[in-house]
Amino acid sequence: MIANAPLAWLVLVGAGSPAVLFALLGAASLLNRPLPERWTGRLAGTSMMIAIGALVTALVVYGTTGGGTRLLSYGEWSASHDGGIAIEFLVDRLSLIFASLTAAIAGVVAAFSNRYLHREPGYNRYFVLLAMFVTGMLLVALAGNVEVLFIGWELVGLSSALLVAFFHERPAPASNALRVFAVYRISDAAMLSAAVLLRHVAGTDSLALLFSGVRVLSTIGLTETSATAIAVLLIVAVACKSALLPFSSWLPRAMEGPTPSSAVYYGSLSIHAGCFLLLRSAPLLEHSMTARILAGTLGLATAIFAGLTTRVQTDVKSSLAYASLTQVGLIVVEIAIGWYTIAFVHLCGHACFRLLQFLSAPNVLHDLHGIENTMGDWRSGARAHRRVFLFAIERGFLDGILDRAVVLPFTRLARRLTALDRWLCDVVIPARTPTLAEGGDGQDE
Repeated sequence: MIANAPLAWLVLVGAGSPAVLFALLGAASLLNRPLPERWTGRLAGTSMMIAIGALVTALVVYGTTGGGTRLLSYGEWSASHDGGIAIEFLVDRLSLIFASLTAAIAGVVAAFSNRYLHREPGYNRYFVLLAMFVTGMLLVALAGNVEVLFIGWELVGLSSALLVAFFHERPAPASNALRVFAVYRISDAAMLSAAVLLRHVAGTDSLALLFSGVRVLSTIGLTETSATAIAVLLIVAVACKSALLPFSSWLPRAMEGPTPSSAVYYGSLSIHAGCFLLLRSAPLLEHSMTARILAGTLGLATAIFAGLTTRVQTDVKSSLAYASLTQVGLIVVEIAIGWYTIAFVHLCGHACFRLLQFLSAPNVLHDLHGIENTMGDWRSGARAHRRVFLFAIERGFLDGILDRAVVLPFTRLARRLTALDRWLCDVVIPARTPTLAEGGDGQDE
């Protein structure tokens, strides 16, 4: 860290500014003393501006002091075992550009949200979750070891589910947030399994080796079989986080949150987090042809499915969400082929473009006329066209499949664990007296 002191401090300030905002707003909310809107808006804007300035300056310093990958270590936050859990950031051109883009997009969304959510009861709660999200995204972008990556991955997923349930006074947002959370548990389990397997095979949790070239991976004892296993687990984690098939049905349900959160999550940043992780782990994919074929197949299938589905949606946000998913599928295909520069430029350009579309969605309702005309053409077409239309309007029938395969087992397990917890704690719950509608007399015994 001494040799890279200016760069290390700039990166720390850039990643730490949203974290400080999250801690400050979160502590005020926990103490039931939320800050006034004026202060919250100014603090959010200032924090994002500091992050943008620090990360852009870090990118300039990195470019002027020579290239190459640099691992910045800031000590350990745990010493419960040998080596502890270190705070490490892996800095190169790719990570700094994506981190700067993340901070810039978050700054735009924060400024937009300040007016959009004016006098909204959940104003402060929204900015707490937004700060949590930005902190998680910057950790994902700059992570130098598995622990930092996993914490960032968790912060992004948790804030996403909580923002889907932002309007929790209505049943639909809470129910849809549960679906999102259930799918994200699969992503987290796959990510954690990949981390454990990497530690077992390579004997290290450093991502500098995982994101290095194929030759370096061979020197640490990573065979094609182990590389395939780790890569497949990462692809599963990415598929859940980026709504690739067969986990695409939660995406339109996530539109229940405020428009600014939909813009930053499912239009620009969160949905691209998986693509960025695949791009970073490209050397691992090159080590396994099976993983590349799997990623390319999922990306192509998702692009075709989302391209059909977006043409028949009846609301702007769902249409834009599936349009974003189409491009995400194509980005994954580009990564699988090996077009890394094209994929990264595609990712950055698409993130900015979808951000603009989502933020202006309330003013572009007239765009649906073209979609409605397309729907009319498909309804009046041949039988094959009608079948394609039915497949698209039902979103590939993935909703029912996801219910039976993921959501229902998840909720049943949660109920059983709750019952087990009550039994272990020896909590006796009195039996409920049947109501008149259920055949009882409606009176307590």
